Amino acid sequence: MTKAPSKLSLYIAIITATILWGFSFIWTNDLIAMGVPIFIFIFIRMLLSGIIMFAFATITRTLQKVAHKDIKWMILLAFFEPFVYFIGESYGLKITGSATLSAVIVATIPIFTMITGRFLFKEALSRVNIAGILIAVLGIMIFVWNGTISSDNYYGILFLLLAVAGSVGYTSICKRLTSTYNAITITTWQFVFGALFFLVPFLVWGLPDWRPEFLSLDVLKPLIALAVFCSSLAFVLYTKAVAGLGMTKAAIFATMIPAVSAVAAYFLGQESFTILQIFGLAIAISGVILSQLRKDLTQKMK
Repeated sequence: MTKAPSKLSLYIAIITATILWGFSFIWTNDLIAMGVPIFIFIFIRMLLSGIIMFAFATITRTLQKVAHKDIKWMILLAFFEPFVYFIGESYGLKITGSATLSAVIVATIPIFTMITGRFLFKEALSRVNIAGILIAVLGIMIFVWNGTISSDNYYGILFLLLAVAGSVGYTSICKRLTSTYNAITITTWQFVFGALFFLVPFLVWGLPDWRPEFLSLDVLKPLIALAVFCSSLAFVLYTKAVAGLGMTKAAIFATMIPAVSAVAAYFLGQESFTILQIFGLAIAISGVILSQLRKDLTQKMK
């Protein structure tokens, strides 16, 4: 019988995934700045991830056989994320032109995940846990706020809400599948099917804009980093966390992704912080900690 992972290893897994996803914004922005079309780098990222995961799972013999009845769930998992999520996030950011607005809307994912987890999987959360989630979202909103958010472009906001729906749908199905399959199997098929979903958009909207310079080292370095670290490794770790912590407690860490991106940009000399942002970050971290407290500990606090 396989020994259940310790809580410490689960938190290391979800924190590592969060950090990697924070860096993904920097690497993605590098690709966009170099003029690489969205559907080109997303498809190649998915394809590389699928190949990497399939090869790793085959070599390590960790790829489980998927029951016929579960194939539809694997396909639906990939449909929600990466397909729906990446389209919603990419076009939401492009249409609104506001990374701040995008971060605020994406930061609401844990709230919708909490509601879904409560109704679909009866996940129990204490009042302190729920308060922690709301505090974390408030903190990250303070962190990203720069006084320039505008809601004029409703189409962009709808795309961002589509990304939120994709993330919640993905986490819900992931939770269902983790009771039967290991993280390697789930992540492998997620990106194999994900690459297939993005194949048509790549052929129709990406391939006509292909240029030879997209094979340069400057383009390949962030692209490979996204495929290896932000897709393959991060999603394996996240899937393990969802299985061990529950979908709500794992999803709350997504709130911190914009903060990780900003902190990374700060150390790269691309960003600076105000006192208000530091205050917001402290609030967000406090909220995340509260959201993870066990029920027995929250009862002792009363």
